[in-house]
Amino acid sequence: MRRQDGFTLIELLVVIAIIAILMAIMVPALRKAREQGRDVLCKSNLRQIGLAANLYAEEWDMHVPRGAAGRTKKAWYQLFMSFLAQRPIGNDYRSVKIYRCPTYPDKRQTVCYIINGWEFNSNSDMVGHEIVNSTRLSTCTRRAYTIYLADNEDGAWRPIITNADDEGTDRCDVWNPGHLPTSNSQDEYRGRRVARARHKNGCNFLFLDWHVEGMPAKGVTIDMWRFQK
Repeated sequence: MRRQDGFTLIELLVVIAIIAILMAIMVPALRKAREQGRDVLCKSNLRQIGLAANLYAEEWDMHVPRGAAGRTKKAWYQLFMSFLAQRPIGNDYRSVKIYRCPTYPDKRQTVCYIINGWEFNSNSDMVGHEIVNSTRLSTCTRRAYTIYLADNEDGAWRPIITNADDEGTDRCDVWNPGHLPTSNSQDEYRGRRVARARHKNGCNFLFLDWHVEGMPAKGVTIDMWRFQK
């Protein structure tokens, strides 16, 4: 009798078990690698925005835009647009990838970062208020320790911006304790604006010396938003 080649049921089950084990090992590693790639891209975007902010400052007597839409009636992302390598198509921002964090859940959002619009009356002031004017960089006493931009929180209370005419340009800044990532408020104006867990257990920040750093939500303090320390 001729012997028939083939796998036995036990051999097939062993092969399937080995494949399942390999998949269980590889899938988390692939997911982690994908998230790391998104984190790197987000930080690259912030660095490019930092370069645009620096170019803007050089052209405008070393001033940088702050909160709301300012006296120009244009938000920070509108003011920086001419200094970026990418351009919107008309007023449509969907062609500008630099303002988009790849980890932002709602893919309709075109502006995924939030700016420091926080001003304080003194070093003991723990509430502060919104500033709408630009600020001279030299007024910042510790630029390497002062946040300028951060990952924006997502949620039903956060505005979706797809073009220059959309409402919400006055809510793309941070100026209140309720805006911090440790806040649980979802108020339209005083609710959380800085992402709590965009990347791992925190989010990415652009500082005023133009370096980018990721930090956990609990490590973000009010003092990190003060221009004068």
